[in-house]
Amino acid sequence: MSSKETKQEFGKWRSFFLPIHAFELKKVLPMFLMFFCISFNYTILRDTKDTLIVTAPGSGAEAIPFIKFWLVVPCAIVFMLIYAKLSNILSKQALFYTIITPFLAFFALFALVLYPNREILHPTLMADKLQAFLPEGLMGVVALFRNWTYAVFYVLAELWGSVVLSLMFWGFANEITKVGEAKRFYALFGIGANVALLCSGPAIVFVSDIRRKIPEGIDAWGVSLNLLMGMVVLAGIGTMLMYWWINKQVLTDTRFYDAGDVKKKKEKPKLGMKESFIYLAKSPYILCLALLVISYGVAINIVEVTWKSQLKLQYPNANDYSTFMGWFSTMTGAVTVLMMLFVGGNVIRKFGWGKAAQVTPVVLLISGIIFFALVLFRGNIGGFIAMLGTTPLMLAVVVGTFQNIMSKSCKYSLFDPTKEMAYIPLDQEQKVKGKAAIDVVGARLGKSGGSLIQQGLLVAFGSLGAITPYLAIILVAIIGIWILATRSLNRQFIALTSPGGEEKQAVDAKTAEA
Repeated sequence: MSSKETKQEFGKWRSFFLPIHAFELKKVLPMFLMFFCISFNYTILRDTKDTLIVTAPGSGAEAIPFIKFWLVVPCAIVFMLIYAKLSNILSKQALFYTIITPFLAFFALFALVLYPNREILHPTLMADKLQAFLPEGLMGVVALFRNWTYAVFYVLAELWGSVVLSLMFWGFANEITKVGEAKRFYALFGIGANVALLCSGPAIVFVSDIRRKIPEGIDAWGVSLNLLMGMVVLAGIGTMLMYWWINKQVLTDTRFYDAGDVKKKKEKPKLGMKESFIYLAKSPYILCLALLVISYGVAINIVEVTWKSQLKLQYPNANDYSTFMGWFSTMTGAVTVLMMLFVGGNVIRKFGWGKAAQVTPVVLLISGIIFFALVLFRGNIGGFIAMLGTTPLMLAVVVGTFQNIMSKSCKYSLFDPTKEMAYIPLDQEQKVKGKAAIDVVGARLGKSGGSLIQQGLLVAFGSLGAITPYLAIILVAIIGIWILATRSLNRQFIALTSPGGEEKQAVDAKTAEA
């Protein structure tokens, strides 16, 4: 092979694995690091919030559904209202700093002030009286009152993923990235999140090992909490530094961002909250996007709960359960990185937005049907499973694990990038307020919707085993709606990104305002 052919072959493989030009690293690398820092915090906060609530005095895992439905969802709605108002008042940079700074300030305050003074701040005696008066089924509500500082931490930790990761980062990325760039960049951005998963896990283990070396008489968990929140604050500061650098060094380079193009677009008047909801409700494009997010939340919640019930049966010991989940998280991060390198960006570039967006619901549908069929009919195929050298329960756990890993990998490598690409051709009003409504509220409604469905079925039928057939049927129906919404959105996306798409969008926007 000649030198020229060798260079051509190398260039072909390079474009496959890293489809960016050398000069584009100036834009891609800081975005990658920014996403890494945000996702690093997300993993630490997710694990810490569960530990606080589950191990708190008078609390347990039963408190989590109450927090998610009665606190997280209302707070997400309130945040969306505040965000929409601030977006009309502050500049984009000021808005970014204004949103992130209170999160970091609270997490630092919690470790340094709230947690050390929890005995004074928590109304233990009053909570004991309430517990004695209220029925046992409302123990979760009492636990929120008893450990209110932990509940506030849980809410803000939950909102970090929706607000900072989905809304702030992806909103910024959509603002400064063209459709052509997004097809090459977005899958690479997502790798930062999963590299962060592979880094944050060992960091949490390291901090846990330090706790064992703390002398008696010292609150070991308090020391660990200080270290964890210290990492969160440092990563948050790193996020803001990357954002500042991009605005100063990247967006001033016309190769990456032409402010003139933005100014040429017709400025739309700012809308109030009532007008914004009416505006968004009349947009089929935004409604389809909302259906995608809500459907994913409901579907993944339905499958995960059933899988975790099987997992608990297989690993009743807490240490065994935790070890398995640690392995599961590591495998999810590793598979997702591989999916992003070999599958995500290449599928989007080669097959287009529509087919790439349908991969996640199709994978979830097929693997979900196999998993539920195995759970429902494992008694009928026990002999065949025994021939495989395993048990029906273990096989259900393995298939459910595979299903969850593939679902999450497809989400990070294909669902998230295609969802974010769908915002790019929208006008500024739809981008800002539509994204806030979908990412912050829609995502929470999806997860809460799945929880409400299961709660209703449990009240009616009594046990998770009894409601499994109904969950399977609901899963198929939800994914069917998801696929139909994706196809409709694909037609609209092609119309907006084709020549003359912006003019068509302007006409649609005027119609929505009318």
